[in-house]
Amino acid sequence: MEQLLQQLVNGLAWGSIYALIALGYTMVYGILQLINFAHGDVYMIGAMAGFYAAAFLGFRGETGFFPFIIVLLAAMLACGVLGYAIERVVYRPIRRAPRLSALITAIGMSLFLEYGGQILFGADPKFYPQLFTSEAVFRWGTVSISNLQLLIFVVTIIMMLALRFIVMETRVGKAMRAVSFHAGASSLMGINVNKIIAFTFILGSVLAAAAGTLVGLSNPKIDPLMGIMPGIKAFVAAVLGGIGSIPGAMLGGIIMGLAEVLVVGYISSTFRDAIAFIILIMILLVKPTGLLGSTVREKV
Repeated sequence: MEQLLQQLVNGLAWGSIYALIALGYTMVYGILQLINFAHGDVYMIGAMAGFYAAAFLGFRGETGFFPFIIVLLAAMLACGVLGYAIERVVYRPIRRAPRLSALITAIGMSLFLEYGGQILFGADPKFYPQLFTSEAVFRWGTVSISNLQLLIFVVTIIMMLALRFIVMETRVGKAMRAVSFHAGASSLMGINVNKIIAFTFILGSVLAAAAGTLVGLSNPKIDPLMGIMPGIKAFVAAVLGGIGSIPGAMLGGIIMGLAEVLVVGYISSTFRDAIAFIILIMILLVKPTGLLGSTVREKV
């Protein structure tokens, strides 16, 4: 029983990371009906930006909350700028192009970031500076929660609450919901659709940067290709929860993290990547729109 509880704690920590990445997928899809396959690589850029920010500011080996906040904000700023640049330079010119063109462009952008990252950062792995010394802050028998896991939970909850506040309680959030419903009508009502779409990309990229920084702290080895599999799994999580649904992305991420850790702990680590697609197929056979997704009728 205690082993199961420990696995659940570990799964919730990984699921929180997947949820943060999945939110970027689902927000962009909700606005543009576009799958931004480069989003997993934005997560990688966030980890790299945090690494170089810590090195530049001399935070190697520092322990404390303040260095972490500085590194986190630097990574979020870098990815926010990157998200805006991707939307403005890559996706905006093809917004009215066929969906297949947008899909191919998204895949191309993903490859550009991956191999451009190898040129820029080097193909060799980097080892993240440990801004916190890992230690148990809660222990019950053999079950423990480390300070890094607690940090992941706290940052994820804060990010999700902030996102919900922005989307549900602010004017820009109201505009985002309007554009997701009908971009043309929103434009006629005076909403600057281009700015709203750019803001959505920035917001999703900031969340991915937070995920990259947290992963760097908990799993110090990072490299330019580290975003491929987490990006795919986060996309699966978004589809699992219901693509376009923010609560669905959160739920899908948590389910993915729990399933992955439980499979590794009780079956075999060989199936840790396959379980994502097995769960997705099982859910979509029963509910094609995902757990919290809704059926949308399209006029043709």
